[in-house]
Amino acid sequence: MLTRLRPLLWPLLFIVVAAILYRARVERAMVDFEVYRTAAQRALHAEPLYQASDGHYQFKYLPAFALAMAPFALVDHEGAKVIWFALSAGLLTAFLRWSVRALPERRRSDALLLTLTVVLMAKFYAHELVLGQTNILLGVVLLGALLAAQMELPRVAGALIGAAAFIKPYALLLLPWIAFTYGVGAAVSSVGVLAAGLLLPAAVYGWHGNLALLDAWYRTVTGTTTGNLLGADNVSLAAMWAKWLGIGTAATALATITTGAALGLVATVWVRRRQVAEPDYLEYALLMLLVPLVSPQGWDYVLLLGTPAVIVLLDRWSEVGVEWRTATGVSLALMGLTLFDVMGRALYGRFMALSVVTVAAIGAAVALTHLRWRALG
Repeated sequence: MLTRLRPLLWPLLFIVVAAILYRARVERAMVDFEVYRTAAQRALHAEPLYQASDGHYQFKYLPAFALAMAPFALVDHEGAKVIWFALSAGLLTAFLRWSVRALPERRRSDALLLTLTVVLMAKFYAHELVLGQTNILLGVVLLGALLAAQMELPRVAGALIGAAAFIKPYALLLLPWIAFTYGVGAAVSSVGVLAAGLLLPAAVYGWHGNLALLDAWYRTVTGTTTGNLLGADNVSLAAMWAKWLGIGTAATALATITTGAALGLVATVWVRRRQVAEPDYLEYALLMLLVPLVSPQGWDYVLLLGTPAVIVLLDRWSEVGVEWRTATGVSLALMGLTLFDVMGRALYGRFMALSVVTVAAIGAAVALTHLRWRALG
């Protein structure tokens, strides 16, 4: 009997923890979900989505996402929050399991990889759930694209990457990868879904109204980027240089160079993909880890997209030299185990001001590149 119930223990434990978290922290929070629900209500009445009066909580997603969230605007406020939280918590279990199952030639057990990953990444998962954010949903859609590619369904993978861009526009970082790796068909699927999603709001707002929305979206995103660079929780490369040097030309130039270097890591692992039998996972994991670094508005909880990267680093841990194990361990610990509740406001504030989490994430990205160099993933 216990053997039969064992597969259910992890989901049941997670449900209990999620319920406790909801009652203790989430029930009165979920401020980002409020942004989505407000935008959905506006979309249902063909009202402007991007309003400066919303302040810090302006809607910054493409218009189609507001329409996709419309069902939550039709439910009462508290009910919508419960449904979104339950959906996010359920998707998180799928995201973790898919991240493990998609890894080819696993050396370690599912249970060990899941446990260690949750320990290292729990603060990002918890922050995501408390805010009612969409990065878990994004991670599931992107993992679905990877699984589709692994099953030799490149057009499906391309379509999912295109759809992911409406959850978070920086999912487009994966578009060049699917195009170069799987060819024109996959790229056309992505572009086709993107085009359809961009045109969809015209059904509610009309052609000219939709164009005005897209223009307002662009102005909102670009107009709020600089002001967010010095935010304590911004872990992007642009924020790192802005915090070190101050906002200005030098910081912008160095951020551009560093972003190019980060994308150079992706090019390096891609060029050496013939060294391994199944190269997709590591390349995809690296790109997902880099998403919050290359996006100027990359908040720390977006690093949950680095879950596949953490999993492959843990799985290949014993196959690299002691210096690489040490460097990788320090990077993962600094990235995921530095907690506000443990460090206190002053120390944690200083820690984030120094962009230590960003440097640690860069270290993890370099460690992934080393795995490909050694033909270990």
